[in-house]
Amino acid sequence: MADQGKLFPGKEFISTVLDALETKSTMSGGLAHVFLMRAAMAGVLIGIMYLTYYTVIATFAEIGLPGLGGMVGALVFGFALVFIYFTKSELLTSNMMIVSVGRYYKRISAPRGLRVLLLCYAGNALGGLAVALAMLASSLGSEAVGEQMQHSVDHKLEYLLGGFAGVSDLFVRAVLCNFMINVGMLLVYNGFVKTDITKVLVMVMSVFVFAFVGFEHSVANTALFLMVGLSSGIDVGLALGNLGVVLAGNLVGGGLLIGYYYAFANDDRRYLRRHGLAADQERAD
Repeated sequence: MADQGKLFPGKEFISTVLDALETKSTMSGGLAHVFLMRAAMAGVLIGIMYLTYYTVIATFAEIGLPGLGGMVGALVFGFALVFIYFTKSELLTSNMMIVSVGRYYKRISAPRGLRVLLLCYAGNALGGLAVALAMLASSLGSEAVGEQMQHSVDHKLEYLLGGFAGVSDLFVRAVLCNFMINVGMLLVYNGFVKTDITKVLVMVMSVFVFAFVGFEHSVANTALFLMVGLSSGIDVGLALGNLGVVLAGNLVGGGLLIGYYYAFANDDRRYLRRHGLAADQERAD
């Protein structure tokens, strides 16, 4: 009989994710205010690092190297996920994957899973709002940096004006964004990546891909829309439309294509029943 470790190499990933889910589910109940604070910290980190991203782009554009600026900016922005992971903050997009794995294994109810995600998004948005207010009270995001941010917002809102093709483009970019984010988290959680430096490289590269290629991240967009909207105004309807499509795409990319996919691919219960090993497994547990 084939080695179960080779047949189901992601069992440690599933175990780690389910342990994380239990903590998040508990916190979203009696410790909801702490969970909200941890999510707000993630939003602050996303906002600050996104501001840094546009500052890098503006700096390189001023010396005639916009392409290099986009590459360096995406690399710098990649550290946002590193900071979030090591500060134990809560990010909506990675929680989409965690809740989806929990739903597959029936370790969390749909209402409780939705509560975790809504609380997390609310906290992320509050963190982004805090950075937006800080920018409003300072010269951060002014002149060339503000122009880069405004240009990005205009581009993101244009998807909604392009009919079905524009919405489809936006949705695909959102799917691929959270697919990449959670491929990174999969590698961090699966037990094969051992050292912190390797985990850092994995997370930075997963974010670099989405930022450099132009994928769409719901929390980053929320922070950007708040930062630009408070300083120079924004079409609220188009912004909300963008976020609705991107949230749906992120959920598919991280929840379905990573969470459900790896939950199913590493579900050994049918295999154990087929080979009469279920009872032995239960006794061993």
